[in-house]
Amino acid sequence: MSRISRRGFIRTACCTAAAGVAASSIGRLGMMSAFAQGAPDYKALVCIFMFGGNDANNMIVPFDTAGYNNYAGIRAGLALSQSSLLPIQPKSLGSPFALHPKLTQVQSLFNSGKIAALLNTGTLVQPTTRDQYLNSQVAVPVNLFSHDDQQQQMQSATLNTFADLGWGGKVADKIQQIYGGNFPILISLAGTAVFAEGLLARPIESSGNPTQTLSGFSGSPEDNARLAALQSLLTFDTGLSLIQSASSIASNAVKDGQTLAAALALGTKLKTKFPKSPLGVQMAQVAQIIQVRAALGLPRQIFFVSSGGFDTHSAQITRQNKLLLDLNACMSAFYQATQEMGIPEKVTTFTLSDFARTFLPDSTAGSDHAWGSHHLIMGDSVNGQDFYGTFPTLALGGPDDATQEGRWIPTTSLDQYGATLAQWFGVMPADLPSIFPNLPNFASPTLNFMGASQDRRARV
Repeated sequence: MSRISRRGFIRTACCTAAAGVAASSIGRLGMMSAFAQGAPDYKALVCIFMFGGNDANNMIVPFDTAGYNNYAGIRAGLALSQSSLLPIQPKSLGSPFALHPKLTQVQSLFNSGKIAALLNTGTLVQPTTRDQYLNSQVAVPVNLFSHDDQQQQMQSATLNTFADLGWGGKVADKIQQIYGGNFPILISLAGTAVFAEGLLARPIESSGNPTQTLSGFSGSPEDNARLAALQSLLTFDTGLSLIQSASSIASNAVKDGQTLAAALALGTKLKTKFPKSPLGVQMAQVAQIIQVRAALGLPRQIFFVSSGGFDTHSAQITRQNKLLLDLNACMSAFYQATQEMGIPEKVTTFTLSDFARTFLPDSTAGSDHAWGSHHLIMGDSVNGQDFYGTFPTLALGGPDDATQEGRWIPTTSLDQYGATLAQWFGVMPADLPSIFPNLPNFASPTLNFMGASQDRRARV
């Protein structure tokens, strides 16, 4: 059973019922529009979380003869045929690589410089070698290879204990102080997520449409009177902190839902078509909310969306085919939407997952939980058509293997990954360690996959 924070419990109890009354909030919306006029410097971060642990070993594959033969020899029944792979050539590397056969549009975006890959990245307390790991000479994240723990850690950047706050929420806290604003800058369309939990900046967390109406309120005079009574009750001082917290969250959800519904009602519907999958619906909602950013008065926005089913212990080839085909279509459609809005350089989309999967197959045509993984970063501000970080040595029991099954020890940390995105987003460098507590343990706190590139650091 997943653990949940007090804030998460309150939010789960209240937001489902209260998140989004489709009503007019023109007065509040007008104030926000006026604020937006003075804040033209817009940026958005969109996190796509692949729950279950994406098998990155089949997402990016060596394509040279020796590299592919080594890959195919160890992966055996999980190996993709070389003829089916999609070739790519990272600009900073001499060796060719290839993408999973279902990532056709990702290949096109990579080749046109709109996507980069960050290699062998994961939760790290400090730089760690195989010998240090095996001899317990360095601190490592608690409960490695556990879904629940690694999902929490990838979303929180807190590796030594269970965390109530996420790094998306902490980034929002810092940005809220810089840019202000009256509407939440952080929205999760994948339900309650620790990624979205901060101390100061309240998020909107919805498992569906964040502007859906409250059940039982149809807009009639009688229903409007009942709604007014409900809103009055939510402001009543009970003297009980838990009830007051719940009432405050519910009241804010109602107001935020009203404001968002009013903004969307006045906005222009995007022409870009998205897949009808759960991930496609979420990303379409993100795009439409970005479309009305000026009406909401938001110079910065953070979004969290997710796709599930990546825990491929069996039938992995078939299952990952469907999952990556959907990811491919959703990322392509979302990039097209940013082009339609004329802001592809202002929106950066990136992937996260629990962990990768073992290089060695299991006995049921699947793979087990592993550690370091490859991730995709998309947008016109990305230094694309390249790899960053270090590609692991594909050898069981080799220098990058934490065990004997191909569990790659990360060579780039989550902290470095997140800090690079946060700095591009506007967080001051001095504030990064308060969001990513292990960042001071790494010689290069930020990487170069965003903005002007200096040292790509891609290695094989």
